[in-house]
Amino acid sequence: MTQEVKIQTDPLPEFALAPTPARAVARYTCFVFAHKLRVDIIVGAERRACPLDWLDNFCMRDFTGQAEFDDTLPVADGLLEAGSCVKPERLAESMAAWFTRRGKGQGQPVRVEVCPA
Repeated sequence: MTQEVKIQTDPLPEFALAPTPARAVARYTCFVFAHKLRVDIIVGAERRACPLDWLDNFCMRDFTGQAEFDDTLPVADGLLEAGSCVKPERLAESMAAWFTRRGKGQGQPVRVEVCPA
């Protein structure tokens, strides 16, 4: 006897129903990048949005060697999209350590704050 199993899923957003290839991109980004995050850096007394090139360099695994941040996508200065497995607190501490090691603070430690965008 065969039993049929139905899986309930949330309906896709309207943009995800667009004709291919946009549909594939929409479905991918809709489900992989669950978090929209704002990333600020603090060096000394100066606070600003993290530059896009810093985010891009950090998110490239070849530079960091950290697989836990594979599901990250820099979007703009201070904006990052991340998968549901990426923990913002862990991301902030890893970015701060990496930026400081790379001399991005010009001799000063770099602090990073990550919060929902």
